[in-house]
Amino acid sequence: MAYTISSILAIYFVLWWVVLFVTLPFGVRSQDETNETIEGTDPGAPVRAMMVRKLIWTTIVSAIIFAIAMMFYQLGYLNVGRLSDLMGMSAGRLKMN
Repeated sequence: MAYTISSILAIYFVLWWVVLFVTLPFGVRSQDETNETIEGTDPGAPVRAMMVRKLIWTTIVSAIIFAIAMMFYQLGYLNVGRLSDLMGMSAGRLKMN
């Protein structure tokens, strides 16, 4: 089964969002922790979100994970049969074209 460009981009896009949600909490300091509370804001609001840094790290980490997954796919380690075995499903029950 060969990947098309659209499916490659869709898989990378989903992976990128998952990695973004993993990286969001790193390095966040709340206003309450730093004693820099601005009147009218929530004390748990971040002082500096550092979003540009997080977007760059998200892109790098997702590219590495995606490259490793594609390498395993090309080597034959990542296919429907193996994934169904890992999930406890019999590959014989799946209809593969």
